[in-house]
Amino acid sequence: MGRLTGGDPSLLRRINSAVVLHALRDSTPLTLTDLSGLTGLSRPTVEGVVDDLMEGGLVVEAPAEDGEARRQGRPARRFRFRVEAGHLLGIEIGPHRVAALLSELDGRTVGAGRRDVPESADADERLDRVRAVVADVLRRAGVARGSLRAVGVGSPGIVEAGGTVRLCTALPGWTGLPLGDRLRRSFKCPVVVENDANAAAVAEHWKGVAAESEDVVFVLAGLSPGAGALIGGRLHRGFGGAAGEIGALHLLGREAKPETLLSTTGEPLHPLDERAVTQVFALAKDGDARAVEAMRRFTGRLVHDVAALALALDPEMVVIGGWAAGLDGVLEPLRHELSRFCLRPPRVELSLLGEAAVATGALRLALDHVEEELFAVERTVTARR
Repeated sequence: MGRLTGGDPSLLRRINSAVVLHALRDSTPLTLTDLSGLTGLSRPTVEGVVDDLMEGGLVVEAPAEDGEARRQGRPARRFRFRVEAGHLLGIEIGPHRVAALLSELDGRTVGAGRRDVPESADADERLDRVRAVVADVLRRAGVARGSLRAVGVGSPGIVEAGGTVRLCTALPGWTGLPLGDRLRRSFKCPVVVENDANAAAVAEHWKGVAAESEDVVFVLAGLSPGAGALIGGRLHRGFGGAAGEIGALHLLGREAKPETLLSTTGEPLHPLDERAVTQVFALAKDGDARAVEAMRRFTGRLVHDVAALALALDPEMVVIGGWAAGLDGVLEPLRHELSRFCLRPPRVELSLLGEAAVATGALRLALDHVEEELFAVERTVTARR
C-alpha cells in the first residue's frame, strides 16, 4: 500500500496546490498570511504555490480594497480564485426539448437556452438540436468553446458508466446509443452522461428543497416515472445504472399503463404526450367526471410506485419533480400512503427547480468532475502506488 513521502516533491506540490485552491475558492480574496494561517503551510510555500497557480491561470491578484488604497505604504497583496478561468455546461436531452445551462467554475449560471424537439426525432436530429442550442448559448454569452472544462448531460434511459444508453423507451433510436462518445466529438473536454432523474436528484440536493438532506429520493414524474436517489449524500446508481426505474413497476402485477389510466373515453389515450395529458388535467380541474377519475387513477399509480421506492430506501425526503409535479393533489395522497407503511414517513415536497432540474443537475456533475481534477489528490496518490 502506497505512502506519501518527502521523496515525491511533485505529489507534495499537487497536494499543496489543492489545499490553497480550496481556501481561495471558499473565501473572499486572501493575503499570503491569511492563506498560511488557513492551510497550515509556511508562507514561502504558499507564495510558491500561488505563483504557480497564477501562471496556470487559476488564481489572480485582487485589487486593493478602498480603505487599503488610501493608507500609507503598499497594501498586502490579496488573491482570489479565477472562476472565469473556465466554463461548464449542463445539458438536458428530453422527449420534447433540449436545454443547456452555462456557468463559470463556481457553478454560477451565466447563460441558458432551449429548443423544442419533435417527439419523433431520431438520434441524429436530436443531437443536432443539442449542438445548435449549445452554440447559441456560447455565442450569446461570448464564451469560446475552448473555454469549456467539462460538460454534463442528463438523458432518459439506463445509462452505463461510459455514457452509452443501455435501454431507453422514451426517445427513438436511443437504446444502444453511445451518447457520451457522440457528444465528445463536439467538445474538447470531458463529457459526463447521467440518467435524467439521477441528474435532477443531484440538482435538488445542490440548489433545491433537499439541500439540507443526505438521504433523498427525487421522482421525475411523467408518463413513465423515474427516480434518482442519494444515499448519505452520494448518488446511488445501482449495479448496472438502473436504480430508480419505477416506471416498470406496473409489470409486477399492476398492468395498468398510462394510456389506459389517463383515458376519458374507454379507449387508450392516443397520442400519449404531455399536451394530451395536460388537456385531461385541465378537464379534471373544470370538474369533468371522466377526467377526474382518470387523474385519480394516474395519481394512484404514481403514489404506489413512489411508496414502493420509499419503503426500500427509507429516505429522509421525497421530492416530486417533472411535469406531473403540477398535479395539485399528488402530495397529500402520497404523504397519507407513506404514513400508513413507513415507520418514520419521509417529508414529501415539490421540486423548487421545476423544468431546470435536469440541466442544473447535469451542470453540477460537470462541476464535480472539474473539482475532482482541481482539488482532489486521491487519484494522484493511487497512480503512484
